[in-house]
Amino acid sequence: MSSEGQIKKEEYMKKFVELLETYPRAIMVTVDNIGSHHMQKIRAGLRGRAVILLGKNTLMRKAIKDQLANHPEWEAILPAIKNNVGFVFTKEDCSGLREKLLESRVPAQAKAGIFAPQDVIVPKQVTTLEPTKTSFFATLDIATKITRGCVEILNDVHLCKEGERVGSSEATLMQMLDLRPFTYGLKLTHVYDEGVVYNAKLLSATSEDLFKAFAAGVSNVAALSLGLNYPSLPAFPHVVLNAYKNLVAIALGTNYVFEQAKALKERVENPEAFAVAAPAAAAAAPAAAAAAPVEESSSEEEMDGFDLF
Repeated sequence: MSSEGQIKKEEYMKKFVELLETYPRAIMVTVDNIGSHHMQKIRAGLRGRAVILLGKNTLMRKAIKDQLANHPEWEAILPAIKNNVGFVFTKEDCSGLREKLLESRVPAQAKAGIFAPQDVIVPKQVTTLEPTKTSFFATLDIATKITRGCVEILNDVHLCKEGERVGSSEATLMQMLDLRPFTYGLKLTHVYDEGVVYNAKLLSATSEDLFKAFAAGVSNVAALSLGLNYPSLPAFPHVVLNAYKNLVAIALGTNYVFEQAKALKERVENPEAFAVAAPAAAAAAPAAAAAAPVEESSSEEEMDGFDLF
């Protein structure tokens, strides 16, 4: 029996290595709370486009470590192999396959003992439950009354909180009310693309997101360069600007003047002239606008003098 189990493990590791060598890309997914029938549908939907391989994390890690001499780039996969993980191998672009994988998520009833992926709030309503169920609501501290022979929930109830375990009573209540608040399916975690491993969230990133991330990186490099007094291309505009400020400060504090600081120095040394010039320019603008129609009317009178008849 032990020899048969060892043979199966070796066959599994051999298949895993063959898939890694055959397919240049793979999406790592978690398969929590997915039944066999649901997984069968997922495999059928991906037929011809991708291959799904599930198994034990220890065997996956061992298969990769045994091949690191031939494929050192596989070492980046090891930190991503955790929890109930599986691999979706493909030769297509991972961004296009992402939509197909997300379609596999379906609503399902909550199960006791699982961690709630989101908050569950039961709205106040008149249920279809019989009055004999009021004692069950009382155990959950839910205020109810009987309305037309049915149990009515008087207030909105925060039944489950995100990240907390779903209790057996909460799961039973959601089943009684036929609530399906959670969706189950493949959850994308990481992407392996020709030796590079990155977070699966980047598959949905837009060009605007990439630009923002790049701009933030350039700002960080510039700040680090300025703080360390180390020259770099991102910090060059800031260095030039700071140098210009220093030169202007020297020009204002001494008799030295250069062309770029001349106007600023004159403004600082003779602020009254600029204060008088500004209202004069503002008053001249309406006068010029009022004079424009007068010129137009005089030109029209001159044209009237050239009447052919």
